[in-house]
Amino acid sequence: MKIHFLGTTGYHPNNRRHTACTMVPELGILFDAGTGIFRARKLVETETLDIFLSHAHLDHSVGLTYLLDVLYGNDVDRVRIHLAKEKIFAVQENLYHQMLFPVKPEYDFCPLENEKPIKLENGATIVPFPLEHPGGSHGFVLSHDSKTIAYVTDTTAKKEAEYIAHIKDVDLLIHECNFPDGKEDYAKLTGHSCLTPVAHVAKQANAGRVMLVHINPLDESDNPLDLDSVKKIYSKMAVAEDQQIVDV
Repeated sequence: MKIHFLGTTGYHPNNRRHTACTMVPELGILFDAGTGIFRARKLVETETLDIFLSHAHLDHSVGLTYLLDVLYGNDVDRVRIHLAKEKIFAVQENLYHQMLFPVKPEYDFCPLENEKPIKLENGATIVPFPLEHPGGSHGFVLSHDSKTIAYVTDTTAKKEAEYIAHIKDVDLLIHECNFPDGKEDYAKLTGHSCLTPVAHVAKQANAGRVMLVHINPLDESDNPLDLDSVKKIYSKMAVAEDQQIVDV
């Protein structure tokens, strides 16, 4: 599988990164629909698109209003948006409110059920699991052709995090890391993660490798996180860049 990172920051875009969106074109799967989703138009390969939203905060959902252009020129027959049941109304009635978005699209909204596998027609299986975050969030494990990918964003990583049980032995862990070490108070307040706890999660999960996303938008530097400082805990970690492609 080829994983395309279309948006790797959170809250708002900056000159280097757009907000959260990760795509597996060959399977027609997207995780989150932030501003980076506009890049998906040239990557669409399938007649069905399945968009899995971790939650409904705008930096993860505003790209749903970009889908008309994403679909333009592509032979997509069906779009399914997978989201926690209690948040579907917020998207349908607010994000697509007539005063904000005049054309209400006919997409299928599919409620997520914790730990209930979703089997797609292409043979892929997605398992959602709950994450701690203000208002709630979901992580996902994608399995296809003996490969596994976990997508975990908008949560506060810690050694004893319950979600570690769901991401054991994945080939690729995509995990948020909004803050460097030293910003633990901000991480706890906002429901995000610092670097060292993410390294501990990766080690506990025995992840094959880790790509870090949801990078602080205020930091546009080449090295927003000091990865050398956590090499003794977990060494197979890198910061994802917008439009980067990773093979799994």
